[in-house]
Amino acid sequence: MTWDPNHLPCAVQRRRLGKVAEAPLEISSRAVEDQLKICGHKRDADVFELFLSQKELTEVIDLSRFKKLKYLWLHHNKLHGITFLTRNYCLAELYLNNNAIFDIEGLHYLPSLHILLLHHNELTNIDATVKELKGMLNLKTLSLYQNPLCQYNLYRLYIIYHLPGVELLDRNQVTEKERRSMITIFNHKKAHIVQSIAFGGKVDASWDPRSPFKQKPAQRVPSDFAFANNVDKTVFDDPEDAVFVRSMKRSAMAITCLNWDTVPTREEKYLEENDRGPTQMLTVTLR
Repeated sequence: MTWDPNHLPCAVQRRRLGKVAEAPLEISSRAVEDQLKICGHKRDADVFELFLSQKELTEVIDLSRFKKLKYLWLHHNKLHGITFLTRNYCLAELYLNNNAIFDIEGLHYLPSLHILLLHHNELTNIDATVKELKGMLNLKTLSLYQNPLCQYNLYRLYIIYHLPGVELLDRNQVTEKERRSMITIFNHKKAHIVQSIAFGGKVDASWDPRSPFKQKPAQRVPSDFAFANNVDKTVFDDPEDAVFVRSMKRSAMAITCLNWDTVPTREEKYLEENDRGPTQMLTVTLR
């Protein structure tokens, strides 16, 4: 009778399957312990950084025991997710580039994160990615290039709009022009308000001048009621309408300069007997 390895007792088969399942975590645990020995750390509280790059890791053991961990290198591995980071609240720099990550669920547990590198991964859902990163108020440097989500139209402006705190995106500085552009594209209401500030009031910049405002019927104004100069006395249902009309009837800028034609030259001062009178000022109004 020949020996068939497939006909082993169930207990032995379960043990073998258990070992196979635990192998990735055992590799990760061994890599962590090796780094602790290299750095000479004897207590978990002394660990501020871990270098676990290029270890062929597919999974990572729970790192919550390292309460003061600030720098973590995990690039150039084979990770698919990052559920192992849950209580590392001091983590400031996280390097996860060049993996196979398709889900970043769990990053919102890292409020102190300042640098996050996620380029060369398999992130496809831009909305889920942005949702996970929205709560990171300290995030300043972010890289997402070479992910499938980068193929979305206006990807860069979309990320800038939803993560306004990011200053360096995909190795390029976020410019003020990009910030203005993303407001115009993704927040039309705010763009209209910014572009239509007039005399301290907010008005609707999308108003069509061909469609007249709805005005109230003519009302009698008390005789002792004093109006300011050049103010339209028409009463409107909406105060914003009144602000807009006032902004259209008044100049937004006035430039005053000296009229040099009324200023005599040095020779004219000596030759002329009669005084020309005071010099004049010219005022140019622009809308």
